Amino acid sequence: MHLTELEELGLKNIGNVHHNLSYDELIKHELENGECAQTNKGATAVDTGIFTGRSPKDKYFVDCDPSNKYIAWGDVNKKVSADIFAELLVVAQEQLSAKDIYVTDVFCGSSAASKRSVRFVSEIAWQSHFVKNMFIRPTASELEVFKSDFTVLNACKAVNDKWKEHGLNSEVFVLFDVENNIAIIGGTWYGGEMKKGIFSMMNYWLPLEGKLPMHCSANVGERGDTALFFGLSGTGKTTLSTDPHRALIGDDEHGWDNYGVFNFEGGCYAKVINLDGKSEPEIYNAIKTNALLENVVMYGEGEVNYEDGSKTENTRVSYPIEHIKNHKHDLMAGHPENIIFLTADAFGVLPPVSKLTKEQAMYYFLSGYTAKVAGTERGITEPVATFSACFGEAFLPLHPTVYADLLGKKIDEHGVNVYLVNTGWTGGGYGVGKRMSIKDTRACINAILDGTIKDSEFDVTKTFRLSVPKTLGNISPDVLNPRNAWEDKELFDQTRDNLAKMFIENYAKYQDGKHTDYAPFGPKL
Repeated sequence: MHLTELEELGLKNIGNVHHNLSYDELIKHELENGECAQTNKGATAVDTGIFTGRSPKDKYFVDCDPSNKYIAWGDVNKKVSADIFAELLVVAQEQLSAKDIYVTDVFCGSSAASKRSVRFVSEIAWQSHFVKNMFIRPTASELEVFKSDFTVLNACKAVNDKWKEHGLNSEVFVLFDVENNIAIIGGTWYGGEMKKGIFSMMNYWLPLEGKLPMHCSANVGERGDTALFFGLSGTGKTTLSTDPHRALIGDDEHGWDNYGVFNFEGGCYAKVINLDGKSEPEIYNAIKTNALLENVVMYGEGEVNYEDGSKTENTRVSYPIEHIKNHKHDLMAGHPENIIFLTADAFGVLPPVSKLTKEQAMYYFLSGYTAKVAGTERGITEPVATFSACFGEAFLPLHPTVYADLLGKKIDEHGVNVYLVNTGWTGGGYGVGKRMSIKDTRACINAILDGTIKDSEFDVTKTFRLSVPKTLGNISPDVLNPRNAWEDKELFDQTRDNLAKMFIENYAKYQDGKHTDYAPFGPKL
């Protein structure tokens, strides 16, 4: 690349520019720089420092016209002035000047009509490796004519000493200037900030074009039936969409336009806490050369102890999607036949599978109920019940109803079936009951995908009024109806009603008279 391009970004006296290095070159740099260790399977392993998850309270958008008319300002999307951004841009530029740097050019979005070109600049080789894994790798001919639509300056070693004076949350800063198509990162080394930062931008750009960005995984069967899996970190999106009998489109971020579903990314980012080769063979076998592990504990000759969560419960691996044998090569497929909302219910109240009406689907999409699992965000040490609109509120620059309205139109237009699947607790809440077995969850998913769930007779539960199958394959009927799995039925009723109250209170913010009210299709006390 031309040095003038970097000088235009305000970088000065640059040393060696490592531009679009191959995997072999990146791994060589990581090891020589002392950034990573190598496992006996050939993967590299990095520690991301004190930040082992995103730092959402340190994310801000520049308050500027016209984006400030579209952004839903509040706790999720906080304002920063153009002047403070300019000041911190200089901090980032100075950090990245007068040294060797790594520049990686990638695409976000496999659809030619919707993709964005993104350039990442960092002084750390493994961060270049991370974005090479996570985004779509351009061909040699595409790189020759590459022009970035958006640039990320990752100055993770820099901090904001004036954060109190600036009225910000901490010395960490993750800032987005929509109008000037640039983001800056300082104070946190966590790779997920880069991945989710561009996801946030796609969530800004696409709805303005009438396209739906989604925090979901997706796969497709042999007969061309596409399935979407919505859910927050730790609910099983990656695990459940990685299926030897179906081609993986992607494990986390997708768009849905007039032509169908397309992946934003070119890789997968899987949790590896307690990973074992028997229950999750596809992910386990994907951890080989070019894969990048985060915050795992190693011992002996490059052995990884996946059960050790002493650094964080949010141990992760990024790897190119090609490591999944059965993936969809063009990262695209047709309109979905089934949509599955995944939730990890910490209270043990929700059924393992429920069939939703379109109106219920809108209610549960806007509610986005789950439990935040330890380590996926800074400061979360045990599962905490939460509501996250559209199963990804942290990444939505626009009002949640914008995304819900787009989803509703597409469900109607394509006659999509929608299900709610609980991968959380059964027989009691967290600490009393047990986590739903992957075997039972898989059986629910398989029955949805092969259509056999439609042959079941359904009961409607009390309070939540969810349609649950009376029988489903080999799953115990006591598991299918959660009340039956509890020894103390009175305690179940009390817990269920408490959760219903939380749903009702959370949903009240959407009952403003401006949008369709789906509250009548939620729980009723």
